Amino acid sequence: MVQQRTSGEQHRWRFGQVAGFFLLLLGFSSCTLTRVNMAERLEENARLVEDVKDFGKTLGIEPTEALSRTTEERPALSMLWLWMQRVGTLALHAPIDIRMAIGFTAAKEELKLEQVYRVDGYSVYYRQGNEFADSRSVATVAFAGEGIVRRVKVILHEDLHGDVNFDLPWEVEESIVTPLGSLAAVEFFKRKGDQETLQRALESVQEERQYARELNTLVAEAEKLFQSKPVEEAKDQILELIPAYPVYDRQFQRQIAGQHPPTVLEAKLSHDLAYYRYFDQIAALSEKVGDLRTLIDDLKKLTRDSHQDELQVYLQQLKARYSRSIS
Repeated sequence: MVQQRTSGEQHRWRFGQVAGFFLLLLGFSSCTLTRVNMAERLEENARLVEDVKDFGKTLGIEPTEALSRTTEERPALSMLWLWMQRVGTLALHAPIDIRMAIGFTAAKEELKLEQVYRVDGYSVYYRQGNEFADSRSVATVAFAGEGIVRRVKVILHEDLHGDVNFDLPWEVEESIVTPLGSLAAVEFFKRKGDQETLQRALESVQEERQYARELNTLVAEAEKLFQSKPVEEAKDQILELIPAYPVYDRQFQRQIAGQHPPTVLEAKLSHDLAYYRYFDQIAALSEKVGDLRTLIDDLKKLTRDSHQDELQVYLQQLKARYSRSIS
């Protein structure tokens, strides 16, 4: 037997239909707006990338294809980098023991690693990223949504890695490219006349310089401990020392989130040395010479097989030469 709805039931039924329709419509609208916002964000970032790469040429930084395309033009490719250093040692006088990279056809946000387990005899540190010095590195929505100071630094950093700019052993090249990318970002905002963002870029450089100073002091202490104590005791004492270096500690804790501190220690310190060992020295040279392009041109004169000790000697030579030119 078919039941008849009362007028009240019919009213509620029609209202439910209408409400469901509007909820469905709002859902479609929300998805459409999200896609529009993502497209606008990528488009804005593409304009920034082009602008930064054009600016880089005025400093002698030849542009590469890295980050010049977006995920709307090409699928994302992310990298998993791993660094391994023998337990109880640091990469102070030789390159880090083992480093490798694994590519994935997905943005890093889609690839969540649970953890990297201990490798007997080695300390292990890993990092994931969508931005790297390769034409296959495309700008993702996540990258386009980051702060403009970081984006400009990353664009210039990856371009500096291009072989037409620097083609050096990895640890030497990172030691040069990292400070130059940050210093070039400051010049970009100076050229733009954007005082507010320029101030943030300058503060970022000062923080990186302090990070480098703290790292070098910490590494000197760590080396002494590894030479004088049993390995596990030395590791415990080094980990206890890290909070005494607040700028370094903040980055250390953020970057190893989800990784085991005793397992990561030697590899992380060695990794950080490759990037920041000479940051403060190179920033000081930039101040001394007063012309970043001159410094970039001079650093490009390093030979392809230059190692860390040769870089240190060369930086001292540049310091002496720039001091003479000022006096």
